Amino acid sequence: MAEATYAPPGTMDMEDGEAKGFEFNDKSIRRGFIRKVYAILMCQLLVTFGAICLFVYHMPTKRWFLANPYMIWVAFAVTLVTMIAMACCESVRRTTPMNFIFLAIFTLAESFLLGAVSATNAPEAVMMAVGITAAVSLALTLFAFQTKWDFTMMGGFLVCATVALLILGICAIFIRSNILQLVYGCIGALIFCMYLVYDTQLMMGGKHKYSISPEEYIFAALNLYLDIVNIFLYILMIISAASK
Repeated sequence: MAEATYAPPGTMDMEDGEAKGFEFNDKSIRRGFIRKVYAILMCQLLVTFGAICLFVYHMPTKRWFLANPYMIWVAFAVTLVTMIAMACCESVRRTTPMNFIFLAIFTLAESFLLGAVSATNAPEAVMMAVGITAAVSLALTLFAFQTKWDFTMMGGFLVCATVALLILGICAIFIRSNILQLVYGCIGALIFCMYLVYDTQLMMGGKHKYSISPEEYIFAALNLYLDIVNIFLYILMIISAASK
């Protein structure tokens, strides 16, 4: 989405002084937008990390999950419905408090799914994946803010890479191989690392060719959250395959 423009109230002509006021106003809006997105994202990640720890270290929760495996499908359905609603319906993701309600439901359902996946892995592997994901996400975010390269023009390439990854994942279902799982995890982690840089620069705006509107703070937080979640899942897959 191309970035919307914002004119200071009461101005019509863009003379030098007014142009500076416009630029300052636009940067102020963008900074406030970025702060809001990261505040929402941190709340999402804290909830998700808490759910992972609960499923990994709290044995009654793990036993309850193993006794009720159908809850995975319920959580998956809730995640899919809320994600499609926020992605496709502008009124859902822009109307307060509806957008926060949908995002909270999505985050809880996604956290349940991540906790369920983590419960099937060794606690050491899960915590290692969490630590690596946190370090990689921080490094990529700093890189996206500092680099002069514009990754916002890579949308088409990332879509093609995601389709190729999906095809490889379907093949991995029928071909049981630790090597294929390792390769699939490495490629998936690399693609979503690029997605994280791409979505971060879309949020930043500025001199990048494409940017997201400051009104889309829920959508921006959702994109970054999904990038980090996918990086975690693929890193966990790599660790699991390597341990075998």
